[in-house]
Amino acid sequence: MQRLGGALLRLIGWRLVLAPAPPKSVIMVYPHTSNWDFVIGMFARWEANLKIYWAGKDTLFMWPFAGLLKRLGGIPVNRRERTGFTAHMAAEFARREAFLLVIAPEGTRKRTEYLRSGFYRLAVAAKVPLGFAFFDYARREVGIAAYVDLSGDEARDLATIAAFYSDKRACRPEKAGGLRFRPNSET
Repeated sequence: MQRLGGALLRLIGWRLVLAPAPPKSVIMVYPHTSNWDFVIGMFARWEANLKIYWAGKDTLFMWPFAGLLKRLGGIPVNRRERTGFTAHMAAEFARREAFLLVIAPEGTRKRTEYLRSGFYRLAVAAKVPLGFAFFDYARREVGIAAYVDLSGDEARDLATIAAFYSDKRACRPEKAGGLRFRPNSET
């Protein structure tokens, strides 16, 4: 799959950028504005040859695609109600030797003013680094370029996140949301 992923990325004119991965990390992917992000992301995952899981809305995991999406590393998330997903995933990080979990904190391909904060709360609770995965359509690059240990100071950590993503161009830039949390966010 590694060769195939690399060949497919090159075929569509993209390049993989990859920092060495720690054994455990929550990886935020931003900006996520197009269905093509998933396809390009899968090609990159194959070329990187990393066992990466990803969280997606549970409505994607319907027949006939549920089995395939789960085999591709998908973990369904019910976003309509509180389910304890963050606590459950923090327990998974504690239980496993290695676990890389990708989350799109915008929660949608539509423009949102605020990020969902679950990815951040999970990384802090699990005491794992936060990886910066990205799609840069201007440079035609995809990857995970850095991992950082979070301080727990939301303002400082969000400034670090915003600085990293400041030059990354989405497929549809007008749909890229703000890199901030809703005030007093619980989601």
